[in-house]
Amino acid sequence: MPPRSYPTARQRRLGAELRKLREHAGMTAREAGERLGGNQAQISHIESGRWGVSGDRVRILTSHYSAGNADLVAALVGMADERGKGWWDEYREALPADFRDIAELEHHATLMRTVQTVTVPGIFQTEDYARAMFAAVVPPLPSEEIGSRIEHRVRRRVVFEREAPLPFSAIIHEAALRMRFGGRKVAREQLDFLSAASEWDSVTIRVIPFTSELAVSAQGMLYACGAVPELDTVQLDSVAGSVFLDAEAQLDKYRVIYAAVEGMALDIGKSRDLIHHIAQEL
Repeated sequence: MPPRSYPTARQRRLGAELRKLREHAGMTAREAGERLGGNQAQISHIESGRWGVSGDRVRILTSHYSAGNADLVAALVGMADERGKGWWDEYREALPADFRDIAELEHHATLMRTVQTVTVPGIFQTEDYARAMFAAVVPPLPSEEIGSRIEHRVRRRVVFEREAPLPFSAIIHEAALRMRFGGRKVAREQLDFLSAASEWDSVTIRVIPFTSELAVSAQGMLYACGAVPELDTVQLDSVAGSVFLDAEAQLDKYRVIYAAVEGMALDIGKSRDLIHHIAQEL
């Protein structure tokens, strides 16, 4: 089978987790390859996500690595056995890879948490609000790509329409709610939609008010809980695109950050009232 030219973030993550287990076992890639009847190159391709690996082979490798975390092994086997393409693959030629990676991350997550201080979380953005965001990109994007980005952003909400909707917790700073991207009408419609989304069964939206006396980082984040805590992922926006973090120390850091930010936010009812109040002011 030819190597994948562009493995997804999830495919790379599976390989990275297998590499962590191998290194923890003190085994070289050459030794691991020999256990599979192959060589070092085979293991290197698997660990980079460029080659697929079956669940059976994951079990063989993790057995050789003496991996004692049965839940993690089962989750990795499940990742290896995933087949078929998601709706986001339709955008392979139209959008940067990180757009597809975020949709894939949400699709497989057991819980999503986000903190946003400047903009409304992408998954809750209206078409006009998203258009204002993408229109501000420098250098300007082609109109066709803007259209694809908006369509993709709206389609991400499919996770709320399935039989078991994705639990999603959003903490938004009041500053983001008062930004008038696209003008008053667009901002008002966005706040109205956010209020409606806050009523969805699996969605929790809370607001950090200007009156909060605790400092909050200006950097937004998206925290995806995996099948086991070891497979959690943090996504951050950067000038170069999305950054995905999964090292244990990084995950611990952002768990602490989220807990601290959560303590600054209003409760659900007061948050909903504040969103409505800001909308009425427009």
